[in-house]
Amino acid sequence: MTEPPRAHDWPVDDLDGVRLDPLLARLLAEEPLARIRMRFGEGDAWLATRYEDVKRIAMDPRLSRAATVDRPITSMTPHVLGLPGGIGRTDPPEHTRLARLAMQGLSVRRVQRLRPRAEAIADELLDRMAGQEPPIDLTEALTAPFAMRMVSELLGVPEADWERVRGWQRVVWSTTTARQDSAATKAELGRYLGELAARKAAEPGDDLVSTLVAARDAGNLSTPELISLGYILALNGVEMVRNMGATMAYVLLGHPDLLARLRADPALLPTAIEELLRYIPNRNGVGLPRIATEDLPIGDATVRAGEAVYVSYIAANRDPEVFDDPHRLDVDRDSNPHLAFGHGIHHCAGASLTRMELRVLLARLVARFPGLRLACEPERVRWLRGVVNRGPESLPVTW
Repeated sequence: MTEPPRAHDWPVDDLDGVRLDPLLARLLAEEPLARIRMRFGEGDAWLATRYEDVKRIAMDPRLSRAATVDRPITSMTPHVLGLPGGIGRTDPPEHTRLARLAMQGLSVRRVQRLRPRAEAIADELLDRMAGQEPPIDLTEALTAPFAMRMVSELLGVPEADWERVRGWQRVVWSTTTARQDSAATKAELGRYLGELAARKAAEPGDDLVSTLVAARDAGNLSTPELISLGYILALNGVEMVRNMGATMAYVLLGHPDLLARLRADPALLPTAIEELLRYIPNRNGVGLPRIATEDLPIGDATVRAGEAVYVSYIAANRDPEVFDDPHRLDVDRDSNPHLAFGHGIHHCAGASLTRMELRVLLARLVARFPGLRLACEPERVRWLRGVVNRGPESLPVTW
């Protein structure tokens, strides 16, 4: 039997701006299926970085998310982000049922109904910005409160609870929080979501938790599954829009010609956002792993049954076999089949909602502040540290 390749120690360092992790860049170019070892967990795992390999792994039913439960797989965090039995750590048919319910709750119709509310929230926050003396922090003034309000209203979380939920999010997304502290926080958030579901059962509203409660009462969902769906939406929905919205603004402010094009032709914005989704490395490290349930060839290697496999959607989005000049921001690409929202059965259920929110946020911002610019040198922008998702800690702007 051929010995597996040597594992690369990957510290997953905090990075500034939109720089691609140097190990991901090197592996994509030189070793697209490699062995890695991160700071936590045990042993090592495979990491796929090439676009076609990543898609194949994401689609292959012989690679199981459910098999990762209770296994101390090498990881960048001391705790596992997804809940056991949650949508991110199940396989069909359980995953199929949960994904269907999530997609129903985040349907195109619901997203369309939410758009006027998103526009109203963005306008309110921008009005407040306009009344302040610049410079201001765009993350604090716009992207963070916009993301929090949208997800809270989607789930039916009362405004009085927003800060509690935000505090839980900070702990769970941290890469430095001790396992026991994260477990306590996840349990506290779970209890809160259970109590929220009980209130919605008594007084349902036009929100996602009420929809999930109705599905549970119809026998299509258990209470732990309801909590797991609320958990992942409460965590992902805020972080993605808060950080990606701020990073997109940072990139656009560094490309004044593109910003001028967007002001002159707002119809270009959806295409620009798709390219920004491809171009921006929105997280540190990698997401949840899978376990091979049988031996299978990937690229030039054989993954053995029982071995862990990670994929990097970020690296795949920079694959030169798929994207010409992949490290260049190019909103005029003829084709942009990026994987920013994943692929296969674990494709992000909230992709359409996130796209809508980013379009509203950036369209309103660009139109409202034609003189918007960074209030410091780009290299002086402070970036988040010790967290899974990348983005500016603060983004000083003026106009």
